[in-house]
Amino acid sequence: MSVTRWFKRQAQPKAEPSVLDGVCPRHIAIIMDGNGRWAKRRLLPRFAGHRQGVETVRSTVRRCLELGVSHLTLFAFSSENWRRPPEEVTLLMQLFMRALEQEVDKLNEHGIRLRIVGDRSRFAPELQAMIAQAETLTSSNTKLTLHVCANYGGRWDIAQAINRMVLVQPERAGEYVEQDLEPYLCFAGVPEPDLFIRTGGEERISNFLLWQLAYSELYFTPVLWPEFGEDEFITAIRSFQKRQRRFGQTGDQIEAAQRAALQGPTADKEDASC
Repeated sequence: MSVTRWFKRQAQPKAEPSVLDGVCPRHIAIIMDGNGRWAKRRLLPRFAGHRQGVETVRSTVRRCLELGVSHLTLFAFSSENWRRPPEEVTLLMQLFMRALEQEVDKLNEHGIRLRIVGDRSRFAPELQAMIAQAETLTSSNTKLTLHVCANYGGRWDIAQAINRMVLVQPERAGEYVEQDLEPYLCFAGVPEPDLFIRTGGEERISNFLLWQLAYSELYFTPVLWPEFGEDEFITAIRSFQKRQRRFGQTGDQIEAAQRAALQGPTADKEDASC
């Protein structure tokens, strides 16, 4: 399949112009929930839902490229998912390897950097080698960074960061502040997610990016991940665009700052427009 066809296979009509006029999230994080239920409703094995979910990943990555999103983070396999039936875990690992084989060159062609975030020590050596190769190949790409969280947990991330920080700065025990820990987290140097999306109807973050989601806008939808198409994705972004992000300030302060920015020589360049 050609690279062009990879992006066009599930292409849908472009979003309405109003989407392009608002502030675009720089970083979108997604829990892709509902693959198994999607399959069960169709009397299919759960694995069929996971395979269909890969198609939704493709269309979401393509749309993020079109909108100019800088970072997309997907929760593919949590540290708790090892508790699932062994046969399902085995199939998920096989799907992971197949996706790396089939998609990495296409990501690279489109300027997408791939990062696999999580504890890799439990993966088979072959899979670990494939991950390292994929990250090396795409490391210089800048159009979009795709972070895939695999064998990842928010509590694990914080714990491993603390252990690394204490080894480097043991003399500061009892004096650490937030800024000391941040460089040791898995997403150090990455903007915190502006928008968090969870599909499938559950309304919790399930040990995902516990540190990084502190000020993210949360969006929950009952739509199952294999059915989360462009219309649903744009609806989530529109919901984000309607919210006022205060970060501890009052609404009046935010509005005053926005007026001042509009009256100044240039608007705030930190936010990109969709």
